Amino acid sequence: MNIIKRALNKLIAPIAQRKFQAARIDRLTSDWLTTNASINQELRSDLDKLRSRGRDLINNNDYARKFRGMVENNIVGPEGFMLQVRVEDSPGKPDNLANAAIEKAWREWSSQCDITGNLSFRDLCENLVGGLPSDGEFLVRMVMGADANNKFNFALQVIDVDRIDTNFNCAATANTNAVIMGVEVNAYRRPVALHLFAAHPMDGEQSSRQRVRVAIDELLHKFKVERAEQLRGIPWMAPGMLSLHHLGSFKLAALLAAEHGANHFGFFTTPDGGAPIGAMENGTENITTSQPGTYDTLPAGVTFQPHESKYPNEVFGPFVKTTLQRIASGWRIAYHALANDLDGVNYSSIRSGVIEERDRWAADQAWFITAFLDPVYNAWLKMALMSGAIVMPNGSPLPAAKYTKFQAHEWQGRRWEWVDPKGDMEAKILSVRAGLISPQVISAQMGQDFADTLNQIKAAQDLAKQLGITLTAYEATPGAVQAHQVTTPAENQPKK
Repeated sequence: MNIIKRALNKLIAPIAQRKFQAARIDRLTSDWLTTNASINQELRSDLDKLRSRGRDLINNNDYARKFRGMVENNIVGPEGFMLQVRVEDSPGKPDNLANAAIEKAWREWSSQCDITGNLSFRDLCENLVGGLPSDGEFLVRMVMGADANNKFNFALQVIDVDRIDTNFNCAATANTNAVIMGVEVNAYRRPVALHLFAAHPMDGEQSSRQRVRVAIDELLHKFKVERAEQLRGIPWMAPGMLSLHHLGSFKLAALLAAEHGANHFGFFTTPDGGAPIGAMENGTENITTSQPGTYDTLPAGVTFQPHESKYPNEVFGPFVKTTLQRIASGWRIAYHALANDLDGVNYSSIRSGVIEERDRWAADQAWFITAFLDPVYNAWLKMALMSGAIVMPNGSPLPAAKYTKFQAHEWQGRRWEWVDPKGDMEAKILSVRAGLISPQVISAQMGQDFADTLNQIKAAQDLAKQLGITLTAYEATPGAVQAHQVTTPAENQPKK
């Protein structure tokens, strides 16, 4: 019987070991404690502290400041998001007059969109995405009507997310909705209102902890959803904040050690154990400090015992680099971009890192367009049309009844030059000539609108012709055939 049991155990044992090793509980994983708390429960206790620490890092840590700048520069860019209105009279036939009128009105509003008058639309967008590394979310109120103080009757108010009462939580009842971290939700967990402080709770004399309920219809509270039922944003720097804090402390300690080592730090000693120089004299403590370039003569019997600091040593640089590589991985950016370190980087490696990072920025742009730009444009267009603020060249306003028609639009975000622009452009030209890609796609990849590009080329050619100048850039390339030069092949021509 024992022989049979031992045989069965040998067969069963391998099957019992087929499980997830990361879930094992033993002496090597005893300090790995986890709970199955919801994302909102985790954020309820940690969000305010994460945000305050993230803002402190951006204020005082150079790498955190660099990451914020990377987010601003790559998502918004120097020119901001360009609006391209795509209104058509019929399929394939653009309504150029309406498109030009709407784009002109949008440019005018963009310069006065902020309710405080301090930010253009591009600067406002930069401000919103710049807060995502430390805050993970942004809050904007859409102000409509006379309070907007412009002819479009529409403006935007940026609100600090500190004003959302994270500590306000209450369960749903038969007559009220649930409130989770200041966000009021219905039975489907759809936000219906936010509970905000009337003013920033830590704004000196202007502080206020009076809470007001604001319907979600007039607010844009946006963040990247990482887990189901998530109601507040997670700071983008959260995965690397602790490592960055410890790295800052480590570098400060190394700096102090290097300073002491360079200053010949040490101690005075006497053979009889008496009070050395700088000890208590007449109840007063005298401290002797060294000065660069100064040498003192010691009294008889007094010796100097130097304290030689051997840090930072040869492992300092590799340790800092490894830590920054880990932080860059958590933030999904290239290490060489975060650390400004191009040592040992070649064309292939930098191109590989740049492609992955730019995919991340392009995805962030797509999210920002959907989360913020599209809702703002649709709300602005409706108010502008109702206010008669969008006019045609003849002075007549666009009709508000055709709001749905005028909604068609696209956003063009910033794009980036490649490491080898000549080689990449030649590859794109070959792709167009082979019929594998259209010029419109190439133009969009460069951050340009193809129709605008053609109009600008036509204007340049007309101006050059008027001035009697030949633009050699638009001359036919050797071997190219112009459309008017195409002739019927001899074998296809009628015989005489």
